[in-house]
Formats: sequence, C-alpha cells, structure tokens
Amino acid sequence: MLIQTLRLKRGWSQEQLAKASGLNVRTIQRIEAGQPASTETLKSIAAVFEVDFSTLNQETVMNATTAEPVANHQDQLEREAFEHVRRLRGFYVHLIQYVVVIAGLAAINLIVSPKYLWFLWAAFGWGIGLLMHGFRTFSGQRLFGPDWERQQVEKRLGRPL
Repeated sequence: MLIQTLRLKRGWSQEQLAKASGLNVRTIQRIEAGQPASTETLKSIAAVFEVDFSTLNQETVMNATTAEPVANHQDQLEREAFEHVRRLRGFYVHLIQYVVVIAGLAAINLIVSPKYLWFLWAAFGWGIGLLMHGFRTFSGQRLFGPDWERQQVEKRLGRPL
C-alpha cells in the first residue's frame, strides 16, 4: 500500500509510474494488489520516489508462519479505505453508463415508436442491477460476505458474537 500511497500523493496514474520506473503497468498493478515484488523492481520504484529501498522492502516482508505480508492496523485501515473508494468509483461509473444508455434508448424509442415505450424494460432490468450494485457498495456489510460467514461460524460453534 505504501507504493500506491506514494503514487497517489504525487497524483500519478499507474501508467505514469510504470513509465517513470521503466516497469510494466501490470507489474505496478500486481504490487499494489499486494503481490510480492522483486528486489530490482522495488529498487526502480524507490529511485523514482526518491525514498530508501528498505522503506519499500519492509512492506513486502513476509511472516514466516503465515506467508502473508506483515501489516499493522493503520495499513489495514488504509487498504480498506482504498477498496471502498474503488467500489464507489465502480458504482458511479455504472450509474453514469446507465443514465447515458437509457437516455439514448429513450430518445431512439420516442423517435422510432413513441406509442410503445420499450426502453422502460431495459431501464427496469438494468435498474435492478444498478440497485443491487448500490446496495453492495453503500451497505456496511456485504450480503453473505466475510462478516456474515464469521458470524455464522461463531454461532455454529456456540461462541458469543
């Protein structure tokens, strides 16, 4: 997450960071998604951001027992915040697409056959999908998500929630 934070502080896209560091865009995406990076890759990124290599390398230190990155509470909160913003962006893009396409279909419908408003079927069907997308994005707990699973396991084992 440190690399993504540094990139966003400079207002760079992943493409701009890839170009500046001489890396592939997909490599930047993988690193920001939490996959481990090679030493050479981290050195390239550290040079671009003008930070010490060890700063970036600490982020990729693996826990020997779990083989997962060691993260503190602040990193977890930051990761959750970035994920929430990605979900928000996805919903708003979906909403804009819906409005533009349905408006276009309505215009075509009113020009071609104004007596039968068939665009309403598309608006209704897609609207249900958009509504579900909004529910998943804005509800605090995802329906049948990890929190629900954890609660069900605790209930099954007879532990207090």
